[in-house]
Amino acid sequence: MGKEQEAGSATGSGGARIVVVGGGVAGLEIATALGKGRTEAIGSVTLVDSDSAHVWKPMLHTIAAGTRDLAQQQTTYLAQASDASFAYQPGEMCGLDREAREVLLAPIEAPDGREIVPGRRIAYDRLVIAVGSGANDFGTPGVDEHCFMIDSRRKADAFNSEIRLRMVRCMTSGEQLRVAIVGGGATGVELAAELVQLAESARAYGALGEAARFGIVLIEAGPRLLPGFPEEISEATRLRLQALGVSVIVNGRVQSASEEGFVLASGEFVPAGLRVWAAGVKAPAFLAQLGLETTQGNQLKVNGQLQTSDPNVYAVGDCASFTLPGASVPLPPTAQVAHQQARYLVETLPRLLQEPGFRPEGFAYRDFGALVSLAHYDAYGSLGKFGLFNGGVIRGRMAMLSHIMLYRSHQARIYGFWRGGLLWLIDLMNSRLRPSIRLD
Repeated sequence: MGKEQEAGSATGSGGARIVVVGGGVAGLEIATALGKGRTEAIGSVTLVDSDSAHVWKPMLHTIAAGTRDLAQQQTTYLAQASDASFAYQPGEMCGLDREAREVLLAPIEAPDGREIVPGRRIAYDRLVIAVGSGANDFGTPGVDEHCFMIDSRRKADAFNSEIRLRMVRCMTSGEQLRVAIVGGGATGVELAAELVQLAESARAYGALGEAARFGIVLIEAGPRLLPGFPEEISEATRLRLQALGVSVIVNGRVQSASEEGFVLASGEFVPAGLRVWAAGVKAPAFLAQLGLETTQGNQLKVNGQLQTSDPNVYAVGDCASFTLPGASVPLPPTAQVAHQQARYLVETLPRLLQEPGFRPEGFAYRDFGALVSLAHYDAYGSLGKFGLFNGGVIRGRMAMLSHIMLYRSHQARIYGFWRGGLLWLIDLMNSRLRPSIRLD
């Protein structure tokens, strides 16, 4: 038995120390479930995240557009830690001491550069890395300097702050607000629809005037939108967006970005006062420096038990790369995959720690299909290829309800059934009592 395996068999006195890095869909569900169900085999559960609150990632485009209130939809880690009996440590993981089994956290600095908290180390017996992913600019010149990304709570809120400032300018000067979104996947498509809803509501409140003052362009490098969906849904989505006034460009690979807009590989220039990059997926770069096996996109390669090349270190969600037996490509970086992987670890980790010799079955993924929501205008879904469904397509109210239930199910897992239901009721009441968009 090697050194890593010998270290992995020890849980330490008082139960194992489980550290979860990343409070996204998978990380927060794991910390919550293990904290609430902690047994003698689990001495402590600690969640580490550089942010102070969680927002369900598939909802970030609504926060960016301001069609949902960030304050109502976020889960503060400190409050959740108190409710679910786990510890929360603010900080950003920057390294890993596998021999000492310690997570290295970078210093926390104020916006002016002052060091508020020095770098720290957090000891673990089992480590779960769930740091998610961000958009991938593929090294395109100008993207980092001139484009917004909405792959985190803070970035989505920053974009919303900027677009509200631009709307004030439109209201006073009469100039056109033109937004270009690069990436025709679910994030880009849904953001485009939410911005249409924002413009529609803003005109109703008298903030924009004529519809011509708000223009939206969606740019996709491939031949169609939503490449992961059936072609029927891709085409229906394109036609619906165009009917809503969105200009859709396919086969439009971006060559560079500037303050004025995007230059395409064809030489065409797409002018835009606001530019959003929602293309590609890439895990944080520091993962490639941990001494663990990774992909070119920095994802940690995991086995059937979701372990990395170090058996004490697990990876789940967007930052993990797992290929099902017999499959040719890894599972996609979706909330559905993250949730199922979280549930697998919640069920197997306690048994691994308290039942010597327990050998869990490998992670089994069930594809329940995919959904895309076009604000309150429409929704489309492809059903999973199993049972009676066998890859069917749904749209309209049924797809909208299914999309809503995904989020409400996540809330129920975090807060519990009754509290999650109360939050849904509060959201319904607020939708009738408060403005339909953020106006502050």
